[in-house]
Amino acid sequence: MHGTYEGLDRAGGFDRSGMLSPLKGRDFRLLWMGMSISLLGDGIFLIAVTWQAYELSSLPTALSLVGVAMTVPHVVFLLFGGVISDRFPRRKVMLGADVVRGVAIGAIAVLSMMGALELVHLAALAALYGAGTAFFGPAFDAIVPDVVPERLLPQANALDQLVKPLTLRLAGPALGGLIVGAWGPGAAFGVDAATFAFSAMALLMMSSVERPAGTGRSFVAELRSGYAFVLGEVWLWGTFVAAAVAYLLFMGPAEVLLPFILKEDMGGSAADLGLVFAVGGVGSILSAIAVSSSQFPRRNITFMYGAWTLSTLAIGGYGLANLPWHLMAASFAFNFLETAGTIVWITTKQRLVPIALLGRVSSIDWLISIGLLPLSFALTGPAAAAFGARSTLMGAGVLGAGVTMAAFFLPGMRAMERPPADEPPGRAGPDRREDLSVRPLYKSSPEPAAAVPPL
Repeated sequence: MHGTYEGLDRAGGFDRSGMLSPLKGRDFRLLWMGMSISLLGDGIFLIAVTWQAYELSSLPTALSLVGVAMTVPHVVFLLFGGVISDRFPRRKVMLGADVVRGVAIGAIAVLSMMGALELVHLAALAALYGAGTAFFGPAFDAIVPDVVPERLLPQANALDQLVKPLTLRLAGPALGGLIVGAWGPGAAFGVDAATFAFSAMALLMMSSVERPAGTGRSFVAELRSGYAFVLGEVWLWGTFVAAAVAYLLFMGPAEVLLPFILKEDMGGSAADLGLVFAVGGVGSILSAIAVSSSQFPRRNITFMYGAWTLSTLAIGGYGLANLPWHLMAASFAFNFLETAGTIVWITTKQRLVPIALLGRVSSIDWLISIGLLPLSFALTGPAAAAFGARSTLMGAGVLGAGVTMAAFFLPGMRAMERPPADEPPGRAGPDRREDLSVRPLYKSSPEPAAAVPPL
């Protein structure tokens, strides 16, 4: 496992150091800087790809096609990305992923500025971008405990969830809307490509964090060990499956139909869309600040599922919106609640999953959670045509919330919130301290904790 839970045994469950404390470490600071600039580019990309797709075709199916093209290779390569991030240096895996994604976005920029970009080009290069993300995501999730002391993981995750909305949903979309409005989508893609170069430079400047090494086992054997661990923990597989079904129901409609309603029904501009995303970013930022300055919830599973259920209901608010500020209010609510649950989820996963398995478990998390996204994007166009864009969004929010809440009642889902019979009250869940060199935290762990060196 990650090591003993020193400093986690008092009420509150984590070190109350400031949110910026993890930045004192040089490697995390470089990782955070590269991620921040890259995410700024991703926020620009959100506006650029949406406006570019609707310029090439005014139908929702255009953006749906791009969404399918981007998510299919992401899903297909996730398992490879997880195993590779556990077998090879994670910093180098992330570096390679940045290069691939930067080249793909740069090619889109060139074709767009030349006036030669077609929908098929956009979809093909988006697919390459999605494949690169399949390797970057699990490696990033797994490298954080390598460069941050365990007692500061909640602050590191809160900082992560602070910078993501600040760049991806606030500054990035706002800047993207301005760039698209002034110089067109091609220029925005060009700026995004440059941010990947910055991220790669930051990774190159990090110290050698080369913890993963080949185990001598086959790819299939390592993959099976990851699945064995997940299948033994209801809180893992139950959450993965719930996310998969909920994302199937609401992710495609939210990503495709929100900009469609704003552009076609409300006559909004790219800048208006950027503002909607930006307000959502403000919600996420405020949520990250609130969670990082509060005690880690002892009933962490209950907290997560409550926040996620309410956030999914907020998707239905997009369908009820008649003015841009209505969309902004729904975006704020969704992002505030989603971020709160996500910070607790990431911290719980990093604390309770053996570090030697974290890349694989993260890839399985991504794979199952977003595995149905291509289908979600594919069905959004026909659903909107059959039921209307607004009805589709409202139905997606209500059904997605129902699925999320149903998973909360799976037998054993909340078992980790209760201390074992031989443990005194008040020491529940991830705050439980153990001698991890003697036995694993979970009996289902396929790899003994003694084989995993503490941080």
